[in-house]
Amino acid sequence: MNTNSLQDALLLPDFLSMQPADVAATLDKKLADNHTAIEQLLGGQAKLSYAQLVPTLEHLDDEINQLWGPLSHLHGVSNKDEVRAAFDECLPKLTAYATKMGQNKALYLAFLDLLESREFSQLSQSQQQFVKLQIRDFKLAGVALNPQQQTDYGQLKQQMAELSTRFSNHLMDATELWRKHIVDSDDLLGLPESALQQALEAAKAEALDGYLLKLDFSCYHAVMTFAEQAPLRQEMYQAFNTRASDQGPHGGQFDNSQVMQELVGLRHKLANLVGFDHYADYSVAKKMADSGRAVEVFLIDLAKGCKPQAEADMRQLQEFTTTQGGPTPLAAWDVAYYSEKLRQSRFHLSQEELKPYFALSKVQAGLFDVVKRIYGIEVSPCNGIATWHQDVGFYQVSFAGKAIGYFYFDLYARQHKRGGAWMNECRNRQIKANGELQLPVAYLVCNFAPPVGDKPALLTHGEVTTLFHEFGHGLHHMMTNIDVAGVAGINGVAWDAVELPSQLLENWCWQEQSLRLFAKHHQTGAALPEDLLQKMLAAKNFQAGMFVMRQLEFALFDLRLHMNYNPAAPQSVQSVLNAVREEVAVVKAPSWNRFQHGFAHIFAGGYASGYYSYLWAEVLAADVFSRFEDEGIFNPATGAALWTQITGQGGSRDAMTLFTQFMGREPSVDALMRHKGLANSLGQGQRHES
Repeated sequence: MNTNSLQDALLLPDFLSMQPADVAATLDKKLADNHTAIEQLLGGQAKLSYAQLVPTLEHLDDEINQLWGPLSHLHGVSNKDEVRAAFDECLPKLTAYATKMGQNKALYLAFLDLLESREFSQLSQSQQQFVKLQIRDFKLAGVALNPQQQTDYGQLKQQMAELSTRFSNHLMDATELWRKHIVDSDDLLGLPESALQQALEAAKAEALDGYLLKLDFSCYHAVMTFAEQAPLRQEMYQAFNTRASDQGPHGGQFDNSQVMQELVGLRHKLANLVGFDHYADYSVAKKMADSGRAVEVFLIDLAKGCKPQAEADMRQLQEFTTTQGGPTPLAAWDVAYYSEKLRQSRFHLSQEELKPYFALSKVQAGLFDVVKRIYGIEVSPCNGIATWHQDVGFYQVSFAGKAIGYFYFDLYARQHKRGGAWMNECRNRQIKANGELQLPVAYLVCNFAPPVGDKPALLTHGEVTTLFHEFGHGLHHMMTNIDVAGVAGINGVAWDAVELPSQLLENWCWQEQSLRLFAKHHQTGAALPEDLLQKMLAAKNFQAGMFVMRQLEFALFDLRLHMNYNPAAPQSVQSVLNAVREEVAVVKAPSWNRFQHGFAHIFAGGYASGYYSYLWAEVLAADVFSRFEDEGIFNPATGAALWTQITGQGGSRDAMTLFTQFMGREPSVDALMRHKGLANSLGQGQRHES
């Protein structure tokens, strides 16, 4: 099949000719047509069979996705004025449509009739699960509310969607606003050559002499880790950690303070409206955990176990810094710099020493080799597919010579692209109206520093794990064996389990067998020397206690912000964070630190009252990987079992059922603590209950 035929067959967006304004112009008719189609569907016979009800709804949803999905994606990767304007015009309409669908009593009763029918027992497991999840979601969307309450619910959803978009736009605009022009290279002493070249190219792009520093993460990380000038580190730390806030060099511009406060209050109102005490319990209703309180207990138990090691890590860092003539106490902008020096002193290893062995092209090829060995799948490029930028690639995933999925790879940071890394759906696996199988297509996005001059893009080992992490999400989407769209891939998966496949794949970044496949010098092709490899592995758990406590800080802040909200006397977002930091933080943040103003996961993403999912799923992932450790990290039988029992199952079964099916028991924190080098921090055999 030629590429144009492939583009048409997969119903891929034509990004080359796409006009954002056309989406906004077309959307009204599409939504109206959908409403009419649903009314006609429900207005016929009293009870509908699964075949009459679900495929029609899947088809209507897919048509909306084909129209809205590409614009929504561009809003993240190419957020230019025309894209933002069209997105802002469409979002309220789609939010209203989703709310009306969720509160459609006739549609809810059609699913309820199906659940109670004789036919239900004859449906497949996937079909039954989809019906059950639909009924749950109708209840969470307020289908039982009276008309006035439903109107209130719809207004809350609209306001929340608008505020989340505003938060994201503010953060992107604030990130792009700050820059520092430096002429004298002496002011950048300590920065590695790759970072200097990146800053040099950034200056050239704006017709400036010297160097230009920006707040993209690769530049920020390089300065914080390597810049010898403490004032420069402080300046950049302050700029990065006060983005979109009332503090810092652009304090008051694009300020998210009121956005966050309003958003938390609206979430609380919405949760109350549908019968929950607070938004945390409303959020957890779709997750593995039993309640917000159960999550808090999980996090506090981890904190109690890990904090002694984190405090020891911090004491050792301070003692080392003192011997180096550094400051006492350490400031927040000193931590990464002296941590890197301590790492070099203790393990004789610099992060920069490793980068020549992690050229993106080789890591990418190695990643494809790793998943081939685990699952037997092949990844191959497809040329000629229309994309939104010349650097974006398109690939096919196949098994036994047959395509099972496709993905876009957008890996470099650039202007108008939001920071971070993520996977999103382009197409879901499902049976189309004509009876054909629609294969899944994923968007996979990272923000690595692009190649500079004749040098390829070189990754830190942390960026290598990011690439593996996002590809793990992509595999979850693309390797699904489920044909029911609502529970295929990541759909229907409990949010605190959705990170399992992604965090699981990170483990292969730390195994000698897999590293040998791709850790090769970008110029000579020489394998990563044995001494460097062993140093890297020895340094794996360097400051692991501090890292876990930082994640716990984020997770507890998110949870308590939503769980302890009191509308009669609402706490400020800052006061909640301050209290959590007093309890768990081992690195003291300055009073003007405004990390939360850039915490897009919970204010502009899907992780509100769910950031704990990373730690929760990390417990699951470490435990699952322990089976590979026992049976062989490239054991094809273990990989086949993983595909059959977890990766390919999507949301067709309860996440705990899938886990126990694969492991033969409930989860334990033991493997995670061992992997983090914290095995003695918690009592042996402690369980991760859900």
